[in-house]
Amino acid sequence: MEFSATTTISADPATVWAILTDAERFPSWEPNVTKVEGQIAPGERITVHTTLGARAFLVTVSEFVPGERMVWSSAMPLGLFRGARTFTLAPLGDGTTRVTTREVFGGLLLPIIGRTIPDLQPAFDQFAAALKAEAERDAA
Repeated sequence: MEFSATTTISADPATVWAILTDAERFPSWEPNVTKVEGQIAPGERITVHTTLGARAFLVTVSEFVPGERMVWSSAMPLGLFRGARTFTLAPLGDGTTRVTTREVFGGLLLPIIGRTIPDLQPAFDQFAAALKAEAERDAA
């Protein structure tokens, strides 16, 4: 099971990265997040509170390449169920950045747990649009 969204932002990767790694700022621009607890940094565990079913998700920042790529991941023991959200930034050479956000779910329990996961595509599309608006506001 997978969801993704891609957008081109009129801002450099450093501007976009600064927004993506500022936990306190997230709720001010991301319409589906009410709070992010913790520091968005390599190896850190953060809790993301969302409006999607009023849930909180505990994830680990498992990959962190400044200005390029970040992965938030979580998993049940023995890999029974896992999820990974990847943020990828690619400079396009004209002062713009292509940002792709992708979440992949897997594991032995996916057939069961997957039925309880709502269609997240609208939330991914909203995220991409909100990130674009926020970064372009900062870049102006």
